[in-house]
Amino acid sequence: MSLTKSDIKFIQSLHRKKFRDEHQQFIIEGHKLLEEACSYAPESIIQLYATPDAFEKIPKECTASTLIIEQKQLNQLSTLQHPQGILALCKPGISSVQNDDKILVLDGIQDPGNMGTLLRTAAWFGFYHVKCSHDTVDVYNPKVVQSTMGAIFQVAIEYIDLATFLSETDHKIYGTLLNGTTIYSAELVQKSCVILGNEGNGIRTEHQSFIQEALTIPRFGEGESLNVAIAGGIVMSEFARRQR
Repeated sequence: MSLTKSDIKFIQSLHRKKFRDEHQQFIIEGHKLLEEACSYAPESIIQLYATPDAFEKIPKECTASTLIIEQKQLNQLSTLQHPQGILALCKPGISSVQNDDKILVLDGIQDPGNMGTLLRTAAWFGFYHVKCSHDTVDVYNPKVVQSTMGAIFQVAIEYIDLATFLSETDHKIYGTLLNGTTIYSAELVQKSCVILGNEGNGIRTEHQSFIQEALTIPRFGEGESLNVAIAGGIVMSEFARRQR
């Protein structure tokens, strides 16, 4: 079995959201992401490609079909400036996560780096379910995938109509606003949703109406605002600290 021109064209098409959605496949690259996929969602891996050197380093528990290719071919497939020897095609939406006590709600996050950082942080602090507005950046965007460092397989991610979800959930709904209760003195319950808003515009007005308690991170020094990924990390950390 060898990599054909048709194969190359197909994999390259997955660099674009239109074709990821159409074929329900996305790309992961590198040993770290492969290890996390094997650990948390082995059934998501459809096909694995590796250079001869990288093939020796594939985790033994990885049972996916593997094709050995040359570095030149990998360079054609990769979205990275310096390909790492391994590339795999995966199915989206595969997660074995069960605990949904804490839910992170993302309302219009646009930056791939912020999205990836938020997913890594959510996994770290036990926010294993992430609900996204339809205009939030695609979680399977290669830049997002790489920046999650494998968290994409550790949390359950869903794109939904947030207003419908927020109107139906039985979790207490918190939102990060400028005029809320300080995160350090607010009562934080176990079964909760935390809404984070768009980098420039914050939480949509129509979604603010569902917030049952607004949270603010107090400023102790200088500066106008916090990056949304940093703010999200502080908020999720405080929830986790209270529930230890």
